This record gives sequence, structure tokens and C-alpha cells, in this order.
Amino acid sequence: MKPIAFIFPGQGSQYVGMGKELYENFSVAKKIFEEADDTLHLSISALCFKGPEEALKLTENTQPALLTTSIATLKVLQAEKGLIPQFTAGHSLGEYSALVGSGALTFAEAVKIVHLRGKFMQEAVPVGEGAMAAVLGMEREQVEKICEEVSSGEVLTPANFNCPGQIVIAGHAKAVERAIERVKKDGKKAVPLPVSAPFHSPLMKPAGDRLEKALEEISVSDLRIPVVTNVEAEVNTSKDRVKGLLVAQVSSPVRWEESMRKMIGKGIEQVLEIGPGKVLSGLMKRIDNRIETGNLEDLQTLKKISWNSIYPLP
Repeated sequence: MKPIAFIFPGQGSQYVGMGKELYENFSVAKKIFEEADDTLHLSISALCFKGPEEALKLTENTQPALLTTSIATLKVLQAEKGLIPQFTAGHSLGEYSALVGSGALTFAEAVKIVHLRGKFMQEAVPVGEGAMAAVLGMEREQVEKICEEVSSGEVLTPANFNCPGQIVIAGHAKAVERAIERVKKDGKKAVPLPVSAPFHSPLMKPAGDRLEKALEEISVSDLRIPVVTNVEAEVNTSKDRVKGLLVAQVSSPVRWEESMRKMIGKGIEQVLEIGPGKVLSGLMKRIDNRIETGNLEDLQTLKKISWNSIYPLP
């Protein structure tokens, strides 16, 4: 039996129709979607299943929609296969899914918080003032140097260290434009991202301050499964550190590559991406292609997983 980690996707993995098959075929999934609708007084299920895409793409909708779909998928996995991982992690918003999966947060409280988190992040910087771009084919030190050299007094910083050769930058829109030009001059590629705010940059500090206040209303339970956090790329097992790390996460880089290497160093041999898409599975193949990857988002992927080799409940 091989040790496994569960990983949960973040913003960008959403699509209209996500979770619909599981909702229609499994009562545990249906219950999660209904709980989200009731908690937020908003039809998250309709947004996920029918869109429209423009509404689903709004940050304050995307975040609860992704969390809901991921947790509904996790519930199907638990009901059908009874699996538990050795570690869990999530990319940005996905860290909330990981915390629900670990037992630290209840789903109802998490879906409320991520709805607010999306709103706070959207409102932190006026639309058009901030931007993000993916820099491809450059080392971390090169990207950091470019950010420093072209910032011209504006905010510009690495925001996601995703995998070798893929680093996302964020900051003031003009500074991001200058960085894109500079990367192209150096013969590499930089792609503007279709996002409405400069996530995981210091410009998100006001969102973090508002999130901190909102988190005061939430109780955190003991973590039954360790979570590898975005901010530190370290294993957290302390419930007392959860809120502080979530606040810091809003304006700090997502250290995804380091997080995955940390789990591999702890003996993980398989990762299962739970929720929409397979972005994180793709990143893992570039981080370490010896790690077996799978994703679970619908009936087809549920059937495809080779369960015999995945670590079962003791």
C-alpha cells in the first residue's frame, strides 16, 4: 500500500457543470450542495451546474463554488472508498477544502468564510489597478530580480511558485505589464492571467485585515490529518495556527512546489486531486514525475482510479 496525499484545486479550475454528476448520483454530494445553498442563501448549486460562466467567474462566487464542489467530491470518495490520506494541501482557496477535509473547519463555516474572502479580495484593489501574469521557463531568482528591477516604486512580486518553470507574478497592472515586456526581451514567455485582482501580493493586505476579523467568529477543531500550508510549505498540525496562516496566505506567495516536495520528502508516493479539473495533477508531473497522480471530479474519474494501490483506512 502506498502513502497518499489529497490535494484540492484553487481559483481557475472552475467550469460550468462541475459537480453535477456527483450531485445527481450520490446523496452525500447532494447534501453538501444543499448545505451551501442554505448557508449562503444563494444557489451555489445552480451557479455550478448552469452558470452563467460570467457569474461563476466572479471571485466571491468562484470561491464558495469550488469549495462546495471539492467537499462534495471528497464526501463521495469517503462514502464509496473509505480512504484517508497521510497529508492534505490545497492551492490558495483549496487550502480551505484541505482544512475541511482535515476536520479543522466545518463545511458550513468554511463556505461562509470563503464567500467573504472572495468579496474582500475583490474589493481590496479597484478593478483594473491590479494584475497577474504567469512567467514560463525562468528560475525563481530571475523572476524575483525582474520584479525588483521593473517595479519602479509600485508593488510587483512573485505570487505563486507553482512548479519548475512556472511562476505567477502579481501587483500593480502597469508594473505587471513592464515585467511581461522584460521577460519577452529575455527570450522567455509571460502570459497575462484573466483575473480581476492581484492575489497573493501585498496589495491584498486590506483583504487579510478584514478576513482576520471574520475569522474571529469561527471555531477551529483539532486537525485529524496534517495540512501542508501555502505560506510556509510546512506541515501544520496545530489548530491554534490555522487562522493566522489563513490571514497571511491572502497576501503571501503560494509556495506550491515546495509544499509538494515537503510531502514527497515525508514519503508520499501518490497524490489524488479532489475537485474540478486536473491543474494540480499537471503541476505534480512537472515537480516529480515519479509520483503517481489521479484526479476525482465525476463518475468517469471515480471509475478510473486504481484503488488497490491507494492507502486504505486502517
